[in-house]
Amino acid sequence: MRTLKLIAAGIILFASNSIHAQISVSLNIGSPPSWGPIGYEEADYYYLPDVEAYYDIRATQFIYFDGGRWIRSRYLPREYRNYDLYNGYKVVLNDYHGSRPYRNFDNDRMRYYRGYHGRPQRSISYNNNRRECDNRREYDNDDYDNDEGHGSKHGDEHERD
Repeated sequence: MRTLKLIAAGIILFASNSIHAQISVSLNIGSPPSWGPIGYEEADYYYLPDVEAYYDIRATQFIYFDGGRWIRSRYLPREYRNYDLYNGYKVVLNDYHGSRPYRNFDNDRMRYYRGYHGRPQRSISYNNNRRECDNRREYDNDDYDNDEGHGSKHGDEHERD
């Protein structure tokens, strides 16, 4: 009887580990967004000159200055809700790997001014039939106001500089 219990326990442990492994493999945390430029899978941040904001690829959050502080959010500020992320230019910040890319904001803003376009870019999965970006759809969601400025993975944290 004891042997049967041990075998049953072993089967349950094996099955639970297999299920957990399948769930872990299917997660895409830190993957570049579909509107990101092709060829930069190792980058941590993009700078969006037209909206003077950063995008943290790993945390899937925009970082922008508002009300005297830097905000992390899943969404761009309301004034940019119609901004087309697929067609807007993204500066890939290959040389920065910290947690506060905005420390270089003054330099980034001068070097990559509004309207800046470097080499032509193609988005990872641009669909000509649907030019609306994920960001624009999210603003139609009633939950937007509850999330404004609260894009951190760990609750309602704001990062200040």
